[in-house]
Amino acid sequence: MTAPDPSPLNPARLILILALAPTIGLGIGRFAYSLVLPDMRDTLQWSYSAAGFMNTINAAGYLAGALIAAKLANRYGLLALVKAGTLMAIVALALCAVSANFVVLSAGRLLAGFGAALSFVAGGALAATIAQTQPARSGFLLSLFYAGPGLGILTSGLIAPFLLAGFGTGSWWIVWLAMTALSLAIVAPLLLVRVAAQAMLPQAGDAGFHAAPVARYLAGYFLFGIGYIAYMTFMIAYVRDAGGGAVAQSGFWSLIGLSAFASPWVWRGVLARSRTGGATAIILGFNALGAALPLLGHGPLLLGISAVVFGTSFFAVVASTTAFVRVNYPQSAWPAAIAVMTVVFGVGQTLGPIAIGAITDATGSLDSALLASAAMLGLGALLAWSQRPLQQL
Repeated sequence: MTAPDPSPLNPARLILILALAPTIGLGIGRFAYSLVLPDMRDTLQWSYSAAGFMNTINAAGYLAGALIAAKLANRYGLLALVKAGTLMAIVALALCAVSANFVVLSAGRLLAGFGAALSFVAGGALAATIAQTQPARSGFLLSLFYAGPGLGILTSGLIAPFLLAGFGTGSWWIVWLAMTALSLAIVAPLLLVRVAAQAMLPQAGDAGFHAAPVARYLAGYFLFGIGYIAYMTFMIAYVRDAGGGAVAQSGFWSLIGLSAFASPWVWRGVLARSRTGGATAIILGFNALGAALPLLGHGPLLLGISAVVFGTSFFAVVASTTAFVRVNYPQSAWPAAIAVMTVVFGVGQTLGPIAIGAITDATGSLDSALLASAAMLGLGALLAWSQRPLQQL
């Protein structure tokens, strides 16, 4: 007797399970690096440029994964790619725990980015398809997937600063080991999930997708890639340099995570109006404001407001681009269109950390990193605002 298929799941529940992929690949795999960066930089005697390179190589892996994700999804299926990419990210976390060698760490960061991109592009396309089954709630349902990294940021923020404080200088590798264990603890639902209706899996393709009509929108998303990653790479170092200890660092990072997880409810109305670049521009504008606020002072209240504003908006920007694709392109083009968006974003976040790190080394101040971050985000918002609906082009 054949066991009954546990699917179909409630669309919201299914998307939340899929969101475990960016929880691990991005929320933990990419962003937990910011929590251990100060200790790694001090212990391994890195410059800010070297520290930035670790996120640059991660972004390079992400870019490589985005370039081939649509083809792999077409061959193996979206759900299989989500699972495989997430497992790659977990292996990469373990690799970062076993060596202090710069090359080995770089390889781990590269693999983490590659796996995260595969799971993110495939997961985004699959989440968009599932959300489409309930058109009236599609924007909200889709944004649940992009809230996933918030859970990873929150949990790593509640763990890493206290491990570093408890074990002392040079304990960065213990944090990576703990992040590996955390990822293994939460990945099971994703590995076990099934999608009952194969019709929910769109055939990957590029029919109907052309980049030229959305060039300004893509340019704005590129600048978002540069701007957000500078903030997320160096803000824990900024908080620490301002005198913040483990509690302050944990509180700041956890606020970003909580706010990111709340973003579907905050932006659901804006995301429902995604035919132009206006939704992306509005959210990007708030993102720029969050990045700029620490320039006004280092007080706990101002830093907390910065974390909330930035956290609420930064993954909502990504959700808005998928919503834009879903509204403006045929379903067959979604995987390829999301992949192109991800590639453009990936180029920006590849250049961002090492460029901003070099600026910081040259000026000797992390204020310059925040200023550059806010400027890129603000310009990106202006470019996105100029995007018209495709049918009017």
